[in-house]
Amino acid sequence: MDQGCYSLEITIISCEGLRINRQKSVKRNTFVTVQTDAQNVNTTQLDIKGGSYPAWNEKLYVRMPMHLHFLHIDVQCKVSSNGNKFIGRAKIPVTDFTGAYYPENYLHILSYRLRDEYGERNGIINFSVRMRASDPTNVPNYGHYQLPRRISPMAGEVCNYGMVTGVPVWNS
Repeated sequence: MDQGCYSLEITIISCEGLRINRQKSVKRNTFVTVQTDAQNVNTTQLDIKGGSYPAWNEKLYVRMPMHLHFLHIDVQCKVSSNGNKFIGRAKIPVTDFTGAYYPENYLHILSYRLRDEYGERNGIINFSVRMRASDPTNVPNYGHYQLPRRISPMAGEVCNYGMVTGVPVWNS
């Protein structure tokens, strides 16, 4: 992995209430595309019988550059041998699963509203995200927690080892 990237383990769980052209329900052949940038695009297998409520429970491993602000998750439907129909997109802020308070490997289970090409609501996607640092030599190990570089919310500067907020003191 690149020095300036994290590795994401994204499990696409399911979708709810998918429609084509805001009118008819999706019948089958839906899939999900996860994109961090133009070079990092991952796709699930087709759900051939889930209809408007497809389920995948499929893990995708995605590279995420540190400077990234949004993760894009698109749901599409295969309509012919050479064409796909866009159903909806969720634009996930990276700060929803990164930050100074989440330890390495913390599992986030998230649900987001999908929006179609007109910005209208078109279903919900359910997924989980687990973030890992790409360069384990650059991240100190604190037992079962590994803290990647974070921006300190108080000082606005980069902290290599996390931030201590309190120390227990024992009185005799």
